[in-house]
Amino acid sequence: MADSDIETAVARALEDSPDRNFTETVDLAINLRDLDLNEPSNRVDESIVLPSGTGQETRIAVIAEGETAVRAEEAADEVLSGDDVADLDDDEAKDMADETDFFIAEEAMMQDIARHLGTILGPRGKMPDPLAPDDDVVETVNRLKNTVQLRSGDRRTFHTLVGSEEMDAEDVADNIDVILRRLHADLEKGPQNIDAVYVKTTMGPSVEVA
Repeated sequence: MADSDIETAVARALEDSPDRNFTETVDLAINLRDLDLNEPSNRVDESIVLPSGTGQETRIAVIAEGETAVRAEEAADEVLSGDDVADLDDDEAKDMADETDFFIAEEAMMQDIARHLGTILGPRGKMPDPLAPDDDVVETVNRLKNTVQLRSGDRRTFHTLVGSEEMDAEDVADNIDVILRRLHADLEKGPQNIDAVYVKTTMGPSVEVA
């Protein structure tokens, strides 16, 4: 269960959010300190499964053949074969990359995917998660639907999705708690490398998370 201070901050962010004619996301802004982010090893680059889900539709494409492709149809938004990937022109590949949150691909296909799509997916941070022969593709897709990416790059401040305004404050707070615990464990000086953390809805004001 999340710290009550986190839940209080989330509740305030939700209450202070003006009414809109669309469902707003809830986002977390994390400010880092005392880290040389020009050194790639100091940068944050994490995939985190949110215990309460993202509250959003997450679009996932699977690149596979045979039985794995058939199974993937049960859960993925799009399933492509190796031939499908090879036939994509640059514009089609860019559109697919922009519209898709995560890619999954059979390990044996990763080299071909890198050759055909590496220059498009790589800079977007969307190279496929490799699927081992004994991995369950449906389970992998469902896990990724509740996953967010934490990437700081060389910036001291970065953002990540933690839910939607339709979720309970407690559920969003649980998501934030998991993210902060992971950062505390992974950063060189733990909590001391975090300057400040803010939560906000898409169009609402920022509220500091204590």
